[in-house]
Amino acid sequence: MKIFKKLFTLAIVAFLISVAASCSSSETQINASGEKADATSSSQMEESAEAEESTEAEESAKAEEPVAEAFPVTLQTAMGELTLETQPVKILSLSPTATEILFAIGAGSQVFAVDDQSNYPPEAPISDISGWSPNLEAILALEPDLVVHSYLPEDIEQGLANVGIPSLTQFSAMTLEDTYQQIQQLGQATGNSEEAETVVIEMRQKIDELIARASGFAPSTFYHELDQTYYSVTSTTFIGQVYALIGLANIADAADEAGSGYPQLSEEYILSQNPDLIFLADTKCCGQSAETVAERNGWGALTAVSEGRVIELDDDIASRWGPRVVDFFEAVVIAMEQIE
Repeated sequence: MKIFKKLFTLAIVAFLISVAASCSSSETQINASGEKADATSSSQMEESAEAEESTEAEESAKAEEPVAEAFPVTLQTAMGELTLETQPVKILSLSPTATEILFAIGAGSQVFAVDDQSNYPPEAPISDISGWSPNLEAILALEPDLVVHSYLPEDIEQGLANVGIPSLTQFSAMTLEDTYQQIQQLGQATGNSEEAETVVIEMRQKIDELIARASGFAPSTFYHELDQTYYSVTSTTFIGQVYALIGLANIADAADEAGSGYPQLSEEYILSQNPDLIFLADTKCCGQSAETVAERNGWGALTAVSEGRVIELDDDIASRWGPRVVDFFEAVVIAMEQIE
């Protein structure tokens, strides 16, 4: 197409030159009246203007054409360097968070299969491959050109390497910065860097706005529940960081002796701390609600329960570190505004 455009432009130039030469010879014959010379000059100007407009249109069209990112690209991953020789077009996502990110950055058309836990967005092509215990043979049967995941057993990693299928590991984010970096990395891996950067910029802006909205909240303590066996999160996790940025104090921080970030609290400890707020991130998985919490032995006396400050969250939004972490922020801020 570019060659055709160049030839077309050259043809116009050649035509103008030939017209100019022809007009010059006739002009010497009838220049006495002046009328023919003016007409010829006007014709030349019109043709020249048309040629310039054509060239400008071609240049404008070229400028509007999307610029494909250069491959191969080399990524610095949690498992070392990963080089992708060509842009992947058959991506298998075994991480619900990665699936959300891929669609958010415009790489959804490159995703041809996702694990059975990737339930968002609705158009994600869910397969029967388990997100908890994936099977190597099932993965190989799909013939992906890139596998994205948060963790794979060593034998599966080796099996993919043996047949030359790239595997991109993105462990669970510990901070919001980890989230931003993973979004940008998937942008590089899929040839959608510009879209990924736009997503990160918009996330930062929205989160800054939500933090500003929360700046006037009264100091409060809280308990974040992952399941009904009282696993929680500390401020060292990306979930805990959301609460910290809003100005809430986490009762789980002092109980994490192992430093895992995800301690299992005892019922006695929670009752002794008497948190001002309780956030439930086990409403979908485990059927927990403000009503079930109030029915627990001794919990009815807690400030959060007696004053109606038990907040039900969407498990998926509250546990995935992709673009919808903004929705998690907003859910917490809205809940705080309603009880202030």
